[in-house]
Amino acid sequence: MHTHLTSRFSAKVCLRAAADTVITLLFPRRCPVCDEPVRPWHALVCRECAETFTYIRPPRCFKCGKHIGDSGREYCDDCADHRHLYDSGRALFSYQSVSASIARFKYGGRREYAAYYAACMAEQLGSFIASCHADALIPVPLHRSRLRKRGFNQAQALAEALSVRTGIPVRADLIERVEKTAPMKDLSAAERQNNLKKAFKIRRFDVELGIIVIIDDIYTTGSTIDAMSREFRNAGVERIYFISLAIGRGI
Repeated sequence: MHTHLTSRFSAKVCLRAAADTVITLLFPRRCPVCDEPVRPWHALVCRECAETFTYIRPPRCFKCGKHIGDSGREYCDDCADHRHLYDSGRALFSYQSVSASIARFKYGGRREYAAYYAACMAEQLGSFIASCHADALIPVPLHRSRLRKRGFNQAQALAEALSVRTGIPVRADLIERVEKTAPMKDLSAAERQNNLKKAFKIRRFDVELGIIVIIDDIYTTGSTIDAMSREFRNAGVERIYFISLAIGRGI
């Protein structure tokens, strides 16, 4: 009986691998850097592109994780001047180095990039993620109109890919974006805060979550993470961290 079950399992694994191979050959995965079909075909990024993006290195701001360039400082200018509602966070890449890739990811339907981003997150930020002892990964939600237009939530795609790497479950059903806010990229820090007032609402909270990690694609001033943190603090979450794919200069 045991041999029979093992054979069936092995057959399913082989069939799944064969199906994945056929799909990859028909619809080749695109490289997150050059956007050409990945070489070698089974990789997540082209071998020659693998070192293109710039990782955020120490010294980092103790709060947001932004590179600050001075080991004698504890906080970046943004975090020194502004009290955030989350505990702390980390970002993977500098925004400047990865901006074109993120644009294709979000607006060009390159959902497959998430697998590479998550692999890099697990490798570079794994110690921080483990130290959080999170109960769940919470992707920043999109307003339903933007979700319809874009076809998927890039933060949720990131969270799901990271969940595969870490084993931390994704909860995308706990909070929703109830206000269609203006695009954040051209707003000042004050405008960002006003833009996000009452933007989020807890949908359900019938589970005990003491520690969460919010997942987003870009961190600039922290206004989005703060707005979500306010709702989760009011719902009783004790510790709130964030992971972002990229971090900007701030304002």
